[in-house]
Amino acid sequence: MAKILVVDDEKMIVKGIRFSLLQEGWEVEAAYDGEEGLTMAKAQEFDMILLDIMLPKMNGLEVCRQIREFSNVPIIMLTAKGDDMDKIIGLEYGADDYITKPFNILEVKARMKAIMRRNHLVNGNERKKETVIELNDLKLNTENETVYVKDREVKVTAKEFDVLHLLVTNPNKVFSREKLLELVWGKDYPGDERTVDVHIRRLREKIEENPSFPKYVQTKWGIGYYCKDEKAL
Repeated sequence: MAKILVVDDEKMIVKGIRFSLLQEGWEVEAAYDGEEGLTMAKAQEFDMILLDIMLPKMNGLEVCRQIREFSNVPIIMLTAKGDDMDKIIGLEYGADDYITKPFNILEVKARMKAIMRRNHLVNGNERKKETVIELNDLKLNTENETVYVKDREVKVTAKEFDVLHLLVTNPNKVFSREKLLELVWGKDYPGDERTVDVHIRRLREKIEENPSFPKYVQTKWGIGYYCKDEKAL
């Protein structure tokens, strides 16, 4: 049973989300301001957080940034319609996805289930066939979704792990931004290709010694991104 934290100061929205998620058999906790949401995220373990950006006491972007200092829990940001900059900043701060208000609760649940499947909370045993994957100095543990660079653990978000996992398990294969968006976020994901660029940039900042001259996640100009298998060349 998944445990969800909903952080939103609009109580009617929280009530509607809670009612719908309870129908899925999920446990739902709620917070109505940023400080309360952050406190709950520190005190309990959640499988996912729905986090509004416009919150009293502490905005959702800052809550997301601070959560990422101690947890890789999947976070879906709830943003106002047309606030593209908030969406990009949310991804920069470590959010896994975003949904624009007003939203259809069926879309919310579909997006949540898609992330849960990738994190083995619904149907996921796909990655357990091969627990540790290595490429050059990179090592990915698919059971606990941890990444190591030269045996140094690097904290990544669930979506960052998904992107890196896809590239590492397909060395020397170039994926376009459109293809990465389809494979990692899903065919029906309404976001744009900037989402991919943000996650690639965040990954490079975490795993590369010099993100401006990446060794692991490389760019094929005009085509897309790939991980190079140095042993195969």
